[in-house]
Amino acid sequence: MTDRYAGITEEITRIPVAYPKPGAWWICFGVALCLLALFLVSAGMLFWKGVGVWGNNIPVNWGLAISNYVWFLGIGHAGTLISALLLLLGQHWRNALNRFAEAMTLFAVICAGLYPILHLGRPWRFYWMAPYPNVMNIWPQFKSPLAWDFFAVLTYLTVSVLFWYIGIVPDLASTRDRARKRLPQVLYGLFALGWRGSARHWARWRQTYRLTAAIAVPLVVSVHSEISLLFAAGPIPGWNSTVFPPYFVLGAAFSGFAVVAMIAVVLRHALGLGDLVTPRHLDLLGKFTLATGMMTAYGYWAEAFDVLYAGEHRELATLADRAGGSYAWSYWGAIIANFVPLQLLWVRRVRRHPVALFLIALSVTIGMWFERYMLLVTALYRDYLVSSWGAYHASLWEWGLFAGMLGVFLVPFLLFVRVLPVISSFEVKEALFEERGG
Repeated sequence: MTDRYAGITEEITRIPVAYPKPGAWWICFGVALCLLALFLVSAGMLFWKGVGVWGNNIPVNWGLAISNYVWFLGIGHAGTLISALLLLLGQHWRNALNRFAEAMTLFAVICAGLYPILHLGRPWRFYWMAPYPNVMNIWPQFKSPLAWDFFAVLTYLTVSVLFWYIGIVPDLASTRDRARKRLPQVLYGLFALGWRGSARHWARWRQTYRLTAAIAVPLVVSVHSEISLLFAAGPIPGWNSTVFPPYFVLGAAFSGFAVVAMIAVVLRHALGLGDLVTPRHLDLLGKFTLATGMMTAYGYWAEAFDVLYAGEHRELATLADRAGGSYAWSYWGAIIANFVPLQLLWVRRVRRHPVALFLIALSVTIGMWFERYMLLVTALYRDYLVSSWGAYHASLWEWGLFAGMLGVFLVPFLLFVRVLPVISSFEVKEALFEERGG
């Protein structure tokens, strides 16, 4: 049994110490760097020319920037759900997934947080939304959801960073002890904070880890509920709905579980982790994706039912326009991509098949992007006055920024995969110990 525990630690810590497939990693990293360069060029053009380089206009003054903001934040929610909530519930199957799911959360939230800043007319003044002492008495407008955004995202990012870092400290110490070169030994040692695995260390670590998890779980609900109020608080047909907070939270979990499933499949194959990320883990991810997907489908149904039951003519016109108007492709794209392939997950064999699960999760990720786009554009492009109607078409620079933002996500994530343990070795061993009866 001791050899089994040592083998788990060796299998996980060998990845940053002696990376198994450096050639494939460098190819992926090169592509990610190209996308990051595209982001820098697109952002530079935005700063040079102004927000006018985007396709935003009246009445559609929110475009890809805000829809992608909501999309990236949604992706980041599953990491906290898988790690923090399942930790508090004592579900040990999370131990093979929580580390890279938490890292995905960090980088997705960073990408999301950049969008509102870039969307500002003067992004270098973004700190004005913070309530800092100043002689001009310039304070945030606390009644504005934009100010709520600042605090919600910043708090969520801070807690997510702390939760991820606290969880990785014991594995940093294991990697430090197995590193062969002096520089990695020093760097891993510094970030391991002098961890020696004593009983006192473990006691303090468990207290801090669970306390941070208890703080992180309500943030999953509060952050996306707050984002939904950006829409629901506005007197706009298609937005002014009480179903939005739970609808947004469930949609965020839906897209987040889909992305975690894709990452799990890729890392399982690329790093040879088939005995740690097992078919059972894929099966459970498939079940969670299916469950949150069906809840999201209920949100679609509830929204349409409320509109039909209320009979308000502007809401009815917006619903009819979504189904058959200029942007019907986004509405039907969301429904088809989100819920048609999803039904295959009722079959156990499909949930456990890596390629099938990856393709279904990819379809869900695309479908949830369609949904965010549809919610924004179809509600805004036809204002109350016919004279204010206007179409929206994203510009080349908006698409460039979106593609570049994928590079902002992938570059740090690939560096994480390369230099840090992607799976929590000590938690996997703990789960194995308890399964065998202690």
